[in-house]
Amino acid sequence: MTIETGESGRVSKSDEAPPKVVAQRGGVTKKPGAAREKSSEGGVLNVFSHGMLVVWALMVGVPLLWVLWSSFKDSNAILTNPWGLPTSLHFENWANAWNKANMGQYFLNTIIVVGGSVIGTMVLGSMAAYVLARFTFPGNRFIYYLFVAGMSFPVFMLVIPLFFVLRDFPGTSLLATYQGLILVYIAYSLPFTVFFMTAFFRTLPTSVAEAAIIDGASHTRTFFQVMLPMAKPGLISIGIFNFLGQWNQYLLPMVLNQDEKKYVLTQGLAMIALQQGYENDWGALMAGMMIAMLPVLIVYFIFQRQVQAGLTAGALK
Repeated sequence: MTIETGESGRVSKSDEAPPKVVAQRGGVTKKPGAAREKSSEGGVLNVFSHGMLVVWALMVGVPLLWVLWSSFKDSNAILTNPWGLPTSLHFENWANAWNKANMGQYFLNTIIVVGGSVIGTMVLGSMAAYVLARFTFPGNRFIYYLFVAGMSFPVFMLVIPLFFVLRDFPGTSLLATYQGLILVYIAYSLPFTVFFMTAFFRTLPTSVAEAAIIDGASHTRTFFQVMLPMAKPGLISIGIFNFLGQWNQYLLPMVLNQDEKKYVLTQGLAMIALQQGYENDWGALMAGMMIAMLPVLIVYFIFQRQVQAGLTAGALK
């Protein structure tokens, strides 16, 4: 709208209206059309992302549910109507998998190996990461990048050297032993653990550790009683990742653990599948798969909040 003054002194208003503007913070103006365009783009992106999440959830959830309800069906029902729900619950499939297929023994072996390796990985990895993150010394960066380089080696390139190292270990052979497999799992998981925890320790405040040192605490006591509790979210996150990776490990135990009495779950499931589930007992095979998956699902369900907090803690700090 413009105001014009004529010869008679009267004020007249033109019919042209200026474009509307919206005041923004800091004195910046913006046209409503641009805001609507940006909002529509955000809505399209939001719909697309939610659609991809739904597709991913179906891809993961449907096979899991199929294995679950197939574990309560007999072999004939699985072969004739694989997608149908069980008409009656066959709990004997779980008993056959646990006892006849030796899944109970494989489960115990896996608990021993994975439990020992996760604890060893977390202790050694967090100690190495703390030193690399908090102390400056000659070779610090070289050692750090050496750990990072360890993540670039595919595991199938290491199985043959590992086989000979364990076979010719000084004193006694470590092939087909719990301690040999635990040491291999620790070495396999250390690079990523050190990489992750080094970045996490760098985000923690140094004032707390300095105050502990001034009060007379040793470096060991400062680490275990001060810094390690502060790093709990990161420890839980990397612990879950190590647990998942070591629980589902197949190639390493297949090459380094040939004693059937010490088979882990992945080896046991492979043997059951090759034998067609012990006399075509497909229900027992499905039950064995659920036995192998349940601990992973339970652990993640319990610690999912801690995992998310550990992954975002470094960004928030």
